[in-house]
Amino acid sequence: MLLVAIVGGAVAGSEAALVCAERGVHAVVFERGVRPYGKIEDGLPRWHAKLRDKEYARIDASLNRPEVRFVPRTTIGEDLSFERLRASGFSAVILANGAWRDRSLPIEGIDAFVGRGLYYQNPLVHWFNHHEEPGYAGPQLELAEGALVVGGGLASIDVVKLLSLEAWSKTLRARGIDADVVSLEHRGIPAFCEANGVDPRSIPIRPPTLVYRRDAEDMPLADFAEGATEEQRAKTRVARRRILERVMERYHVAFLPKRAPVGMEVVDDRLRGLVLRETELVEGRVREKPGSDHVVASELVVSSIGSIPEPIAGVPMRGELYDFADFETGALRGLDRVFGLGNVLTGRGNIRDSRQNAKLVAERLVGTREREDPALSKVADDAHHEAHDNAERVLDAALAGAGHADLTSIDALVRERWAAVGYDGDYARWMATHRAG
Repeated sequence: MLLVAIVGGAVAGSEAALVCAERGVHAVVFERGVRPYGKIEDGLPRWHAKLRDKEYARIDASLNRPEVRFVPRTTIGEDLSFERLRASGFSAVILANGAWRDRSLPIEGIDAFVGRGLYYQNPLVHWFNHHEEPGYAGPQLELAEGALVVGGGLASIDVVKLLSLEAWSKTLRARGIDADVVSLEHRGIPAFCEANGVDPRSIPIRPPTLVYRRDAEDMPLADFAEGATEEQRAKTRVARRRILERVMERYHVAFLPKRAPVGMEVVDDRLRGLVLRETELVEGRVREKPGSDHVVASELVVSSIGSIPEPIAGVPMRGELYDFADFETGALRGLDRVFGLGNVLTGRGNIRDSRQNAKLVAERLVGTREREDPALSKVADDAHHEAHDNAERVLDAALAGAGHADLTSIDALVRERWAAVGYDGDYARWMATHRAG
């Protein structure tokens, strides 16, 4: 019997498991979390509730099949070594564990201030999604008004919105107004305030600021159509600026373009701001302007410059990614029958299809209840279709000439991990008792 190990159970991993099942191939899915939802649960801020519920159901349907065995709370490289996984007798191993490690902010020594004026995007969004849940035992993050968010992509837009919504929710609740962040996000801050008899101009909250190396017209909020004329490209640039302006208006955030972080401001052993350098575009490339350095003070800096795969002992790295011999098949260099799939292969850290059009992006950013879900659902559908297609291609390579699995060794390994985490093999029952908040 062919039996494949899949590391990670979210979009890429669940689609790989589904493809295996469709082909009559069995799979064991090793998931580091209690639940297999990955970036759907912890990469999207919690106001995307309808999308998350739909995605949870789709992942559950792929994993709750007789051909698939689920192993939760098992981090490869920690709870189970990669060497033992490979030696357990699987027909192939597929790494679909996503991109969870934040790229370091490129300022020497700044990571020493994590938790002391600096946060990274991934732990911030995880905290935001879970800190109000009963029984939450994770780290407690302290936010501050007037934060600086270094980024420029869609994820950094979510981060700057998150910071503003948290500040407004806290302030309005102190005034006796039931202002949860989800309602604020759906209505927009000005409309929510006016509906509750509050003039938002009377509340002196310092907005968070998004710091970007380029200008608004260069932000990846809408892509140029293939073969677009210069006139069409100009219209797309205008659309990008309008999208950002709409975000700034609805969520009371600020934007500081053409700035690159080059240093830090430290006071009393705490990060208190950044040294920024002005930039300019020269033949489409960012060039820093000597002599333009200036300090922008802030009690909080959030880095949102991208996510990359986490290292696993025994998996070769090449730069920020695993060392792939073939990006088409996902084959790892020097590791027989080990393949990568999804964000570990592409280096992307979110579910967004890189070819979204302006309309879908605008609907996501504007965030109205009626329009948001269809737009994001299409983005998620595209991501699943892409993951399914990629999984078929990778499995073609992984199973070509693959031998039968060592069922006795694999069964012993699976049952060992089940006993260690208190899982009885019943996926539906486990998920019912470990439901996401």
